[in-house]
Formats: sequence, structure tokens, C-alpha cells
Amino acid sequence: MIKTRDAVKGIVLRECIFPQDLGRVREILQGTNVFRVCEVDVALELVGDSMREGKNTDYRFIFADLDGKTAGYVCYGMIPMTDGRFDLYWLAVDRAFQGRGIASLLTGRMEERVIALGGRRVYIDTSSREPYRPARDFYRLRNYREVARLQGYYADGDDKVIFMKNISGGCSQKI
Repeated sequence: MIKTRDAVKGIVLRECIFPQDLGRVREILQGTNVFRVCEVDVALELVGDSMREGKNTDYRFIFADLDGKTAGYVCYGMIPMTDGRFDLYWLAVDRAFQGRGIASLLTGRMEERVIALGGRRVYIDTSSREPYRPARDFYRLRNYREVARLQGYYADGDDKVIFMKNISGGCSQKI
């Protein structure tokens, strides 16, 4: 287990999954009032699969614990059949812990891990629906660029918005 402590914020980052994380991920995602039931189900499936498969899983997790409680997490993984491309699948922070820099800390640590794994680009798919606006704004503030928009992908009026960031040594680069 890799654990890191951010002394300023008291946040402990860990990269292993504990049995209680399955229920906690459900609480975090449902508590945001953003994700649909089917989206929560998929996120829980990834956590469950990773718990069962251990190091053989295609999904990697970083959890942020604060005051003894899991405050948020990020799930990411290498995109099969690509050269150093990764997807950020899930990033969520409990509403009670939002505004403390946890999502930024998780994203930064994920980018460090991607670089260590030989990754050079991170892609993020998200929705164009209004409840996802804060997420889109968050990615833009962290130098992710919108590189594609698939009209009506999820449903009529709900586009798939794809963000991308070139990473190398923690710095973004233009392509």
C-alpha cells in the first residue's frame, strides 16, 4: 500500500482498496446529486472488479482520506492499444469535503502516477448536462482542453464532452 500524507491539509492518499470503499464510493457518488443510477452502478462495478482482481485489474484508484473518512477518489487506467494514453474514469469528492482542494490533489497525484507508468496523455469523458458544468470548469482550470464533443451521445441534448491533457514531468504541453 502506498500512502502519502499532505501535512497542510491532513489528507492521506492511498492506492489500495479497502472493503468499506465499495459502500463509501456509493455514498459519495449518490451524495453529489449529479450521477444517474446507471453511472453509480458502473462505478461500483469497477471498484468491485478491482477488489476481486487485485493487481490484475485494468483500473487504478487513489482514495483521499480525511479525519478517518474517505472524502473522495479518482479511478483511472491505461487505454488499451494506445501508446501512453490513459483515461480518467471517475473523480468524485463527498459534498461535505468539497472546496478543500481534494479533487485537485487527487488529479495531481493521478497525473504523477500516469507519468510514472509511461503515460503521456490523459483523456476525460464527461456530460454536457448542466449538473456537470462544475466538473468541466474544474478540468479546464487544470489545463485540460476540450478536444471533442459528440452531439447527443448519452441522450438527446446530452453530449459527450472529451477533454485531454498532454502530461510530461507534471507540466502540460501544447500539441
